[in-house]
Amino acid sequence: MENENNIRLHVILQGFVQGVGFRFFVYRAGQDLQLQGWVRNRINGNVEILADGSRKKLDAFLKEVRKGPQMAQVVKIDVEWQKSKSDLSPFTILQTK
Repeated sequence: MENENNIRLHVILQGFVQGVGFRFFVYRAGQDLQLQGWVRNRINGNVEILADGSRKKLDAFLKEVRKGPQMAQVVKIDVEWQKSKSDLSPFTILQTK
């Protein structure tokens, strides 16, 4: 989906974010908002997200991600806004890295 108004959001979440359904929660939010990108667990216990879309959709997405699933406890969130490269597929879950 080529759109010059799209931007990219890169997020690293720290806290109690693995083993609580966080990836699936983020996946559903990304799908619902029709974003491109992915979510994955990191070996160090964090969750990483990369998403492309309009600023409006990404702001709504980030609001959901900050809440997380019921059992999660986000202690720290690093957010970085980048220029979209329009190279991501529809939102998916990647293998742990």
